[in-house]
Amino acid sequence: MKKILVIHGPNLNLLGEREPGVYGTDTFDSINSEITELALGEGIYCEIFQSNHEGEIIDQLHLARKSFDGVIINAGAYTHYSYAIRDAIAAIKIPVVEVHLSNIHARDEFRHTSVIAPVCVGQIAGFGKQSYFLAVKALKYIFEENKTDE
Repeated sequence: MKKILVIHGPNLNLLGEREPGVYGTDTFDSINSEITELALGEGIYCEIFQSNHEGEIIDQLHLARKSFDGVIINAGAYTHYSYAIRDAIAAIKIPVVEVHLSNIHARDEFRHTSVIAPVCVGQIAGFGKQSYFLAVKALKYIFEENKTDE
């Protein structure tokens, strides 16, 4: 069974409370339950990690290279300026999908640029919690396209 890691960055632990007009009213725990359930339904094992600390996110990316087949990351505000997270993604050599609940291109000017997008296999933004679900399906597609005789 393929394994994926979902990494939630800063402030995402406050989903359901934080700016519901932007991020929705679903709670962090309910979204994680739905991601995990969907992944299992697709035949994928899923672990969830959240941190408000850049170094912890980098450490998880480094660990993921040996334990997981792919990563889904919502780096939150780190998306727009963390070259350290960008470099960690580039170094791990497993597919990483960048996700955002909101459409970052329709928000504040500083949110329009993602420094991590160039080293991710793709970016999904603006579909609320569905962004995560689409990312699970994208990774499943990548896994199927890259199948080898195991």
